[in-house]
Amino acid sequence: MNTSDFNYDLPEALIAQEPAASRSASRMLVVHRESGTLEHCSVSEVGRFFDSGDVLVVNNTRVIPARVYGRKAETGGRVELLLLEPLSDDRWLVLCRASRRPAVGSRLMLANDRIQGEVLGVGEEGRLELRFICDSPLLEILDQEGDVPLPPYIKRVADDKRKLSDAERYQTVFASKPGAVAAPTAGLHFSPELLAELSGMGVSKAEITLHVGIGTFRPVSVDIVSDHRMDEERYEISESTALQIRAARESGHRVVGVGSTSVRTLETVMAEQGEICACSGRSGLFIYPPYRFKAVDAMLTNFHLPKSTLLMMVSALAGRELIMNAYAEAIRERYRFFSYGDCMLIL
Repeated sequence: MNTSDFNYDLPEALIAQEPAASRSASRMLVVHRESGTLEHCSVSEVGRFFDSGDVLVVNNTRVIPARVYGRKAETGGRVELLLLEPLSDDRWLVLCRASRRPAVGSRLMLANDRIQGEVLGVGEEGRLELRFICDSPLLEILDQEGDVPLPPYIKRVADDKRKLSDAERYQTVFASKPGAVAAPTAGLHFSPELLAELSGMGVSKAEITLHVGIGTFRPVSVDIVSDHRMDEERYEISESTALQIRAARESGHRVVGVGSTSVRTLETVMAEQGEICACSGRSGLFIYPPYRFKAVDAMLTNFHLPKSTLLMMVSALAGRELIMNAYAEAIRERYRFFSYGDCMLIL
């Protein structure tokens, strides 16, 4: 397939810059695959589309305040870092923005000089391998000094003093495993009250972990879809989650992936292990038409960027023509797009 098959024109005014007033107040476009029909409703109504025994699989990764600022110790030149992934207890892969790339062996003074970074290696596209030296645990310092790394299409800086704080709202209510640089945004729509309502209906929640990386924002730049290579992301499934999902499948109930990250994790494990089991690893799975899904039956997901791997994933689940029709309908109806936007339920 051609990458251009997944392009569409989006008015800039529809890119959500703020979260909804409350989590479950977002609009939800329901895509019925069998009939090809579309239905407009709210996330607060999602329970009427589920049955007792269905299981929602959510991603419990927690976004870390991964954007930090500082200077080069030798020259005083300013640097901006985005921490991507830990390589060991004190070594990290980071993305660096500076007027001139730091050299191996140079030092960076970060987070009001509370963190010192030694450059161990220089990679492509601004990537560095750093050794961090600090008196307190790194994540504790980031919580105090770092910024939430909002997506590039949100044209403002992260602000914790806002009425709708980014530190709170760019985080799911079930986030517990620090490690992501971007939120699993479909999960942002669930409030504790909505989860309790679903639980009362017999709809259970199962948690997996996939630490969302910077690749989630990377557009597909090749002309032929199959030539694209995904960035790998770390995942983990616990024994209790595996048992919960297998029990639902064996009893004929639906497994609903909340977000592309949950879907990607489950499909990766099913492809590699032949069943959903307790395991951890790295997923480089690229899901695009005509992929045949083996682990999930339905999906809740936000609206995605043109020519993105995420748009290709939902097209694989519902069919490209139906998804593109749904996106055209969402644009006509002025839905809000991307991370802080509205969502789509694919049944």
